[in-house]
Amino acid sequence: MTRRQHDPLRPRTPEEYAALDRLRRAQSEPASPVARATAVLAVAGGQSDTAAARAAGRRSGDAVAQLVARFNQEGLAAIVPRHGGGAVPRYQEPERARILAEVRRPPDREADGTATWSLSTLQRALRQAPDGLPGVSTYTIWCVLRGSGRHWQQSRSWCETGVVVRQRKSGPVVVTDPDAAPKKS
Repeated sequence: MTRRQHDPLRPRTPEEYAALDRLRRAQSEPASPVARATAVLAVAGGQSDTAAARAAGRRSGDAVAQLVARFNQEGLAAIVPRHGGGAVPRYQEPERARILAEVRRPPDREADGTATWSLSTLQRALRQAPDGLPGVSTYTIWCVLRGSGRHWQQSRSWCETGVVVRQRKSGPVVVTDPDAAPKKS
């Protein structure tokens, strides 16, 4: 005789079912969301938590029960992996936006002491600004810049990938490469 499920799976909407089924069949997605979608669909098909765990290539039926409880509360957001441990990210979205705003600002030769931004000059400017980040490191700035699609160029400046300023007779023109996003991944 099996144990009674503490939190049975709620009825799914057709959009949720389609998204779960599409994710279950995806071959280019990470393994964790695919396994979670497989487990939720197996429970929806009437399998026990243990059988659903085996169908998803996992061992723990208790983890599937917790996943089902999260799916009941959060919907498809339960399938996406959350922070998996380790140190809590110190700089959230507002701080990242502040770093990117500083990069977009052209440096003042007198105040900043440079004509182009480097990691150390960005760090100095961010630490000295009244609304800045007093403890930011160059590695954090580098991670934020790389995460936003900017790369260090041979011209000693941080440029957005796929965006270039071309000089024309009518003046400077910003040209965007439509294939830049596929090249990044």
